[in-house]
Amino acid sequence: LVLMTCVLAVFFILITGGIRAFLGRSRTYVTPPWRGLSVTFAFLLLILAVRVYLGRFEQLFDGHTIFAGVTYSDAHIMLPGMLAVCAALILGALIASANAVRVPRGRWIAAAILPAALCYVSLLVVGWYVSSFIVKPNELVREQPYITHNIELTRQAYGLDRVSQREFPAETDVAAADPANNQATLQNIRLWDWHALQDTLRQIQEIRTYYDFPDIDIDRYQIDGVTRQVMLATRELNVDKLPESSRNWINEKLIYTHGYGITMNPVNGFTPEGLPTLILSNMPVQSTVRGLTVIRPEVYFGELTNTDVYVKTRQKEFNYPQGQTNSLTSYEGNGGIVLGGFLRRIIIALDRGDLAKLPFSDDVKNDSQLLMHRNVRDRVSAVAPFLTYDPDPYIVLGDDGRLSWVMDAFTVSDSYPYASHYRLDRDPINYMRNSVKVVIDAYNGATTFYVFDAEDPIIATYRRIFPSLFKDAAMMPAGLRKHMRYPELLLKLQAEVYGLYHMTDPGAFYNREDLWTVATEVGMSEGGQQVTQTMEPNFVLMKLPGETGMEFVEILPFTPANRNNLIGWIAGRSDGAQYGTSAVYNFPKTKLVDGPLQIEARIDQNAQLSGQLTLWNQQGSHVRRGALLVIPTGRALLYAEPIYLQAERSPMPELRLVVLALQDRLVYGPTFESAMAALFGGAVSSMSAAAVPTELVRRAPAATGEPQPAADLNALITEAARDLADYQRLTAEGKLGEAGQKLEELKRAIDKLNTRQAPVACSVSGPL
Repeated sequence: LVLMTCVLAVFFILITGGIRAFLGRSRTYVTPPWRGLSVTFAFLLLILAVRVYLGRFEQLFDGHTIFAGVTYSDAHIMLPGMLAVCAALILGALIASANAVRVPRGRWIAAAILPAALCYVSLLVVGWYVSSFIVKPNELVREQPYITHNIELTRQAYGLDRVSQREFPAETDVAAADPANNQATLQNIRLWDWHALQDTLRQIQEIRTYYDFPDIDIDRYQIDGVTRQVMLATRELNVDKLPESSRNWINEKLIYTHGYGITMNPVNGFTPEGLPTLILSNMPVQSTVRGLTVIRPEVYFGELTNTDVYVKTRQKEFNYPQGQTNSLTSYEGNGGIVLGGFLRRIIIALDRGDLAKLPFSDDVKNDSQLLMHRNVRDRVSAVAPFLTYDPDPYIVLGDDGRLSWVMDAFTVSDSYPYASHYRLDRDPINYMRNSVKVVIDAYNGATTFYVFDAEDPIIATYRRIFPSLFKDAAMMPAGLRKHMRYPELLLKLQAEVYGLYHMTDPGAFYNREDLWTVATEVGMSEGGQQVTQTMEPNFVLMKLPGETGMEFVEILPFTPANRNNLIGWIAGRSDGAQYGTSAVYNFPKTKLVDGPLQIEARIDQNAQLSGQLTLWNQQGSHVRRGALLVIPTGRALLYAEPIYLQAERSPMPELRLVVLALQDRLVYGPTFESAMAALFGGAVSSMSAAAVPTELVRRAPAATGEPQPAADLNALITEAARDLADYQRLTAEGKLGEAGQKLEELKRAIDKLNTRQAPVACSVSGPL
């Protein structure tokens, strides 16, 4: 604005001076308006001086080719030079001011800018010389202390300075997996790919076409006293799927107001038909586990609730289908805005764009309520737009039987000194903290912000501005607190940053000697074609190396840049006192560990397996491969990939094979148990989530011959079990000749058992 004023003033002076010259008037009679221009120009120079001075601090987070922050040239030339330019601008302002109090002259205006111009040109020339002839020939030596600043402060900005470093041996022999001591980890391997589960639930649990399962969430719950990893899906109502004949104002605003219930299944639970073993299902919600009940199954606030609705009206709301009729309900909460009288309805209708219907509806009462901002993402953004949110909310069933949504909220900045910028969505940032957890009640929409990182200075400032908005994490109900998890968005960004900033030596950092990237895997495009994509974080219920108890962790593996073998993995921890911490497990530099793409290639190159998959694809079915999981177990890495078969005319996939790999060893089987038996050999106890280990006693029919010793019978049972496991393993490995021999041995063992007539007493672990 000041610059434009000066330009206009000069233009006015030139015009008026020309007019005077044209009219032949003497310059001594009319004084040109240099005085006002001098004052304006002095003010402009002072503003520029302040701008140049403040611009010195922007050098702290400027990005450069190798690192961010102040460089050698900045510290020794640019910063002192900018101070000199600032002083020259102040001197020019004094000259311009002096021109205003004496006989004004135009050349004094030009003289006012001359010192700053000379300083600026000198700064550019000297800066170029130092950068080209002093820094470039010895860049690492000159820039080393500034690279160190960038490494230290970037790690601080993204919380990587608190990441613990550990070694992981990544041994390749089968014994290193130690299945006997890692049963809990193996029993919680996720065999249900979330895409496959979503398609299956849409077929067997949507019940009506206007319901939908927009997402699948992974969490851990107590199942019969044991912590198990489960998958949850919320049954939401999608008004866009209502029949066209039902798309009217009453149905969309008054009757079809909410979704209903959730489904829950173990991550590796399958029925004999290949469908999920459901713990929570149907409408009304049915539970197969004592202690897991849904008291408030109605979902008024969710991921698909994008429209306003009116509740507590004279119209009963549709609750869920019930045989040939429908179950109806009325909203009992207080999560909306009371509509009140006619004038109040007019004002609300104007705001919500519903002026033609709302004020004149006979169904709306004075105590009716408007439920707005029902999409949980929009809701939290409307309440606290200054926070950044994870785009994936997840549903939680509390101990009180109520459903709540949990969203991770972050404080971010792009002005952290010396820290490098990374892109979050579309915005570059260089600071991030998961300071807040937001809980939204799915029934009444109550939105509560809990502060989990009180040391974050940004959230501390917001708390002083909005003291009633935030609560301490200690105030969160225990039934919700135990379901908090490490944010997926944060782990992905930290993994990206850590790929470069795990190098803390300035020399290695400068040369990019050990650059890492997040591992890639084979995925499916929307057109059904295989594509290479970056791996997504995987939630695992496991025992971390060196720890004694099970934890719910989120892991991502690393590969060296432009290579496919693994080099390490990062884990975000979610339970107990370790919540919010992370650890990196490094592999030995001398050991080559297969990465996901290499395992996928071995699956494709296995003659028997690829032949079977090709055959299935040609029989009116479609082979669907789930995500490849990387599971640290014992001292080794176990890879698991479920393979589903899906009919061309049915979108419901069914599990057909489970592929397991341990470095150079790759096996598969129709079930997880058979694949485990093939991998580790011998009888393997049931890993199925549907199985509850029990001690059973089987009794044979009444004996007609001499009783046989129980020890002999148990030995025959053990022999038969071993022969069966060996047969499954050899078949999976493609050794059909040896498998045939084992099959004959199994038949002989069964024949021996059939000849026994004595009562049999044996202990069997697993399902009948």
